[in-house]
This record gives sequence, structure tokens and C-alpha cells, in this order.
Amino acid sequence: MSSLLTISEVARRSGVAASALRFYEEKGLIKSERAGSGHRRYPRAVLRRVAFIVFAQKIGMKLEEVAAELAKLPEGSDWAELSGGWTRRIDERIAELERMRAGLTECIGCGCLSLERCQFANPGDRVARYGPGPRYWVSGSRRSK
Repeated sequence: MSSLLTISEVARRSGVAASALRFYEEKGLIKSERAGSGHRRYPRAVLRRVAFIVFAQKIGMKLEEVAAELAKLPEGSDWAELSGGWTRRIDERIAELERMRAGLTECIGCGCLSLERCQFANPGDRVARYGPGPRYWVSGSRRSK
């Protein structure tokens, strides 16, 4: 068994489309070697990098941030150390989602968010003076204004 994987093997094993793998390579997130035929061949360790990229995107990181994090990782480094700082980011995302869940019935259900008719969440349309749209969602705050 070769220690190098084809792009189709990496795609199959990682669940990431070959087009995405080529894109990641173009962005410098992963590297391949070229076989004599010019075909891409990836070291097995690329599977861990791809998993890292996918997870990072799922917690809301942009590819530029992913690249910056991967750049900190020397060859053979401790992956746990790199991802260890993500707890705060995940906690913030969970809090945001919980706020959204709590507001589903209250705000999205009526749809007004900053209109006069919402006497419960926005009596007297007091939030309107701060601009149009979902001010409670934008600020993340429910404080009285």
C-alpha cells in the first residue's frame, strides 16, 4: 500500500469533494506531490488537515483564519494544542444559538422585532430609534433602552 493517496482516495476518506480539495490546495491549506503523470498525490497526514479544516469551518472560522491557524502548526505538531483554544469560540457560538432559539417564538413568530405592535419585546417601539431591523438580534442584548 502506497503512503501517498490519490485525490479521489482523499475525497472518499474525508467526505470532501475533490473540487474542494483542489481549492484548499490553491489556498495553501493542504499540499500534494505530483506524480510523473502530473496527478496529485497526498501524504496520509493530509486527512487530518482536511478534518481540521472542515471542523474549523463548522465552528465558524473563515478560510483565512484556518490558514493562519495551520501556519502555526509545524510538521508533526500537537493537533490538540492547536484546537485547544477553540473552546471560547464554540461557547460563544452556543450562546448565540441559544439566544436565537429563545427568540424563535417571541420574535420570529411575530416578525415585528422593532415595530410598534410588539408590546411585549418592544413596548412603545422604543428600539426603533436605534435603527431599522432586528436590533435585539444585532446587538445580542435584551436590555431596556
